[in-house]
Amino acid sequence: MAKDLKNKHSLNMLGLIETKRQVVMRFDIARIWRNDGVGWEYVGSEGASGGLCAIVLVYGAHSRDEKSHMWEELSYVAGLCQVPCCFMGDFNEIVHVEEQKGTTSLPLSAEDFKNWIQDMHIVDLPLTDSRIDRALVSLKWLEKFPETQLRGGLRDLSDHCPLIVEEKTLRGGPRLFRSLDSWFTHEGFIRIVKEKWRGLGEMQFTDKLKALTVPLGRWHKANFGDIDKKILKLEEEIKKIDDMMSRSRQAKDMDKNTRYFHNITSARRRNNKVDALVVNGRVVRNQARIKIAIREFYRDLYHQEVSPMVGLRDGLVEMITEEDAGTLMAMPSAEEIREAVWD
Repeated sequence: MAKDLKNKHSLNMLGLIETKRQVVMRFDIARIWRNDGVGWEYVGSEGASGGLCAIVLVYGAHSRDEKSHMWEELSYVAGLCQVPCCFMGDFNEIVHVEEQKGTTSLPLSAEDFKNWIQDMHIVDLPLTDSRIDRALVSLKWLEKFPETQLRGGLRDLSDHCPLIVEEKTLRGGPRLFRSLDSWFTHEGFIRIVKEKWRGLGEMQFTDKLKALTVPLGRWHKANFGDIDKKILKLEEEIKKIDDMMSRSRQAKDMDKNTRYFHNITSARRRNNKVDALVVNGRVVRNQARIKIAIREFYRDLYHQEVSPMVGLRDGLVEMITEEDAGTLMAMPSAEEIREAVWD
């Protein structure tokens, strides 16, 4: 799963929490990253920081005393770093009563957590994919990375979902060609590779690899064309279930600090941005094309044609009669009110 995440989202850094493994070797990391030169280090509660920013992975304590001690430790780490900070992981604590089923009031430990968030002047990035995982960033972080967004990866069978923090910028460059593990178990895969490879003749090795992507793409479409749709459908079903259980993240007990309030508003505005739109069955990510599609949609929706025969507008809005207008303006009778209330 970690390798799939890295490939799918083009990660620059990956943090693992509660791996359930006694030992994580450099060989395991090289397999995930497909690069022997990748860096790997186990980091304890002291945290990790660099010259640019600090990312702190959190696995929350359970008792109130232990949690209070953890908040103090995290405050100490942030004070040592003096750089933009991001705290992310399983905090094992809620902020709003909606985040925990059957809860009508916040426990004392949750109040401690809320007070810590306000004292640290950090922002809880919006996330609807999970109720128990979160990412909190400092104001310095938002000033350094103003387009930061948080989204959850596929939850799978776990209660947790991967947290993906990204700086939302437009990326260029060629599109990567990716393969499926199921290709190598298909009986016709080796045969078509050998056939096409030999047919390319004495080309350069790298040129052969590039040329091979075209017939492999057609072969994939013929044999596995519906797999992507099935995966997308399953992911959408899981997302719908998660959304039904997710918390309502409204602004409560906002800090009066103008700078703090401004950054929360900016984070929500970024989260509500339309990054992609399905137009005629195709996903469009170009912002200019998205604007054109939205404008054309509403232009067609509210378009009206004047009928010269009757002098009225045909389509969305038509003129009502004077009798209907009088009925709409009349005060409801006592009998109507009684029926409405009793129903």
